[in-house]
Amino acid sequence: MTPTIPPPAAASARAAAMDPPITAGAAVAAPPARLVSLDVYRGFIMFVLAAHGFGLAKEAANHPGSVVWQFLAYQFDHVAWRGCGFWDLIQPAFMFMVGVAIPYSYASRKARGDSDGKIILHSLWRSLVLIVLAVFLASQSGTQTNWRFTNVLGQIGLGYTAVMLLRGRGVKTQLLALAGILIGYWLLFALYPASGSDFGSHWALRANAAHRFDVWFLNLFPGAKPFVSQDGGYQTLNFIPSMGTMLLGLMAGETLRSTLTDRAKLQRILGAAAVCFVLGIAADPSILPGVNASWTLCPIVKRIWTPSWTLFSAGWTLTLLGAFYWSIDMKGWRRWTFPFVVVGMNSIAIYLMGQLMGGWVRGQLRIHFGITHQIASAVAVAVVFWCICYWMYRRKIFLRI
Repeated sequence: MTPTIPPPAAASARAAAMDPPITAGAAVAAPPARLVSLDVYRGFIMFVLAAHGFGLAKEAANHPGSVVWQFLAYQFDHVAWRGCGFWDLIQPAFMFMVGVAIPYSYASRKARGDSDGKIILHSLWRSLVLIVLAVFLASQSGTQTNWRFTNVLGQIGLGYTAVMLLRGRGVKTQLLALAGILIGYWLLFALYPASGSDFGSHWALRANAAHRFDVWFLNLFPGAKPFVSQDGGYQTLNFIPSMGTMLLGLMAGETLRSTLTDRAKLQRILGAAAVCFVLGIAADPSILPGVNASWTLCPIVKRIWTPSWTLFSAGWTLTLLGAFYWSIDMKGWRRWTFPFVVVGMNSIAIYLMGQLMGGWVRGQLRIHFGITHQIASAVAVAVVFWCICYWMYRRKIFLRI
């Protein structure tokens, strides 16, 4: 993981911005044209993450009788198990954008003269670094290495190279791969002995195939005590269906880099979003407000990244991509985008700052400025991190893996 300083020329800086922190790079003679909407999308996701949801979920605990505050609490915290709130969409949006960036990064590396073999080796190295970073972050507060792979960086690292190898394979091959991932993972759970009488219990908390795998796999690593369960029910094998999330992002990225008209690109992205919504809801109709379905083909559960969750969350991530692309790159509404571009060009940097420095910065703000309110503290921490990203941006320093 090294900081890079791109060439000062405007075109080179624009290309560097489009080579995001987690990508791999399309055989062209020049670096790919930059889409501001992709930087903004990535920056929006990472700023919200750095702000820890602006402290809204914690503040809502002080207003138990308020319908509005309880709504905000639901949207800015992870749902207990089944369902979906806004905060649950941050990780799939992050992973989706990793996939979107792959064809752009591949094109950039090809423009620099890299061979396909070198690009594959670099993607393997990138995957390894991400996995090691995930283990490091999981071990911050321990006295020894905590071998856990559920951090988003570890999940990306475990599946990244496989998704990258599907770049340029054509839509039919990519759709077949997506179907194989989701159906195969569904079968893994559906064929595992259920903990209850209803079909949905095949995906029950700490009573499913992925949990059983972790009980075996994670006990292969040294630890202070035997592994029993993951906090929150998150599982190592989540990386398999989350490859579907990145693959859908890859397909969207290839659509944006195609020779189609802007209108046709937008139609494909929004059409794919509609299909994902329909398939995800068909698998678990209870996700709809007011619907109490007595059956489910596959419950929508983010914590174990069920196939229905992969599709349902992709409906939202594709819709958001379409909205950013339409408003920024098609309509040209860019005056508001700069703060998010600054973050989007250093998304790994702000993510690591949030993971490693968030508590310390929050404490310093409390000590020196008396900032204790949940919302004010969360926003202030995010502003501090944004200022660091801006300093890096002005000096054209972009942290890459």
